Amino acid sequence: MIKDNQKVFNRLMIIIDAVIAAASFMLAYFFKFYILNRGPGPGVLPASAYFRLLVFILPVYMLVYYFSGVYAPKRTVRRRFEVFGIVRANTIGIVVIIILLYMIIREFNVSRSVLAFFYFFNVFITTCFRLSLRKGLRTIRSKGYNLKHILLVGYSRAAEEYIDRLTDNPQWGYVAVGILDNDIPAGTLYKGVKVLGSLGNLEIILPENKLDEIAITLSLKDYDYLEDIVGVCEKSGVHTKFIPDYNGLIPGKPYTEDLMGLPVINIRYVPLTNTGNILIKRVVDILGSVVGILLTSPIMLLAALLVKLTSPGPVIFRQERVGLHNRPFYMYKFRSMAQQSAKEEKKAWTVKNDPRVTGVGKFLRCTSLDELPQLFNILKGDMSLVGPRPERPLFVEKFREEIPRYMVKHQVRPGLTGWAQVNGLRGDTSIRKRIEYDIYYIENWTLGFDIKIIFMTFFTGFINKNAY
Repeated sequence: MIKDNQKVFNRLMIIIDAVIAAASFMLAYFFKFYILNRGPGPGVLPASAYFRLLVFILPVYMLVYYFSGVYAPKRTVRRRFEVFGIVRANTIGIVVIIILLYMIIREFNVSRSVLAFFYFFNVFITTCFRLSLRKGLRTIRSKGYNLKHILLVGYSRAAEEYIDRLTDNPQWGYVAVGILDNDIPAGTLYKGVKVLGSLGNLEIILPENKLDEIAITLSLKDYDYLEDIVGVCEKSGVHTKFIPDYNGLIPGKPYTEDLMGLPVINIRYVPLTNTGNILIKRVVDILGSVVGILLTSPIMLLAALLVKLTSPGPVIFRQERVGLHNRPFYMYKFRSMAQQSAKEEKKAWTVKNDPRVTGVGKFLRCTSLDELPQLFNILKGDMSLVGPRPERPLFVEKFREEIPRYMVKHQVRPGLTGWAQVNGLRGDTSIRKRIEYDIYYIENWTLGFDIKIIFMTFFTGFINKNAY
């Protein structure tokens, strides 16, 4: 039933998108010639000529929408990705229209302003409609309507995690009707989902045609059954998805390469191993550090004077940290503690009400002003504006044995600020949680993500209750 509804829904969406595109084009025409101007001037194509263009604009746009995946099911897709898909499809569509009009048909009298307004109106109206529709559908699904029924084949960690997500997100509209497994007794429950029988029952259940999807969630030890199960599912015609039981090894967004038809999954995809991304980030770091040094030089001068006048010792504190590719470097900070021997300094990190911290140092630390000299580390190339915070060698040796995937953070340059820090994970907080945030940043890096973290630092990252 739901599969039939999805087909009807997609056809309806094509009609609605075509209506929105036509309305956006007509709105663009009237906005250009009747709102910005006092009417079409001499030599301007009449309205009828513009409206006739819709005969080939609408099919082009609907084809672009289709091949751009705009009509793919989006129950679990985040809003920003749906909006990005709409923008991308419209961008491709307007480029195709421009090429057809000006380079192939050679119709030079069509106003470029009308096409520009059409692009922005169509993106805006389509986005507003899709987000409103999305909200409405999620409300309906959360009340138990328009559900998709899924059978899980195999009991594993992956099966439990999948059920956890479906249970926590009823607005997706997915219902797990049961699990098949050879080793778990029938009747066993996990969050209300029952084990119905063995894997062999799949051939009995599928012909009943009451399922919308099959999720293969075999445990690693049962992968010998995978080929046969896929074959049975393919014969049934039911949509089948595979959820691997190695989530702890493979990242959330695995990077797959195609070696002449052979898929190769990289265990860890790090966007900053790409030469182009490295260059972009380095240019931003150099520009950002130079601007930062120029803007904060009066603050740094005042901080240096306060440190020098209030306690004996050097103004700048140099401490060995571990950076990119496990290479050590010396990180700069304004000295915030009373001068101590290297042996005393290495014994532990700072804790709340640490007696070693000076009065001025306490202020510098809680406002993060003691970190400003690291702008020079960034300029040198030891650090980046954004990245995982670097640790001292003795703690790196300790954590690499205690915390899984801890060393992944050293695949990128350490940062002055980071995703963990803007989420409150500073000072004496959970190292495990901090590493989770660091790895998320490493695997999902984009320039936009860096800019977001920098803005968040200004609003949430400078003053923090955990910065002692």
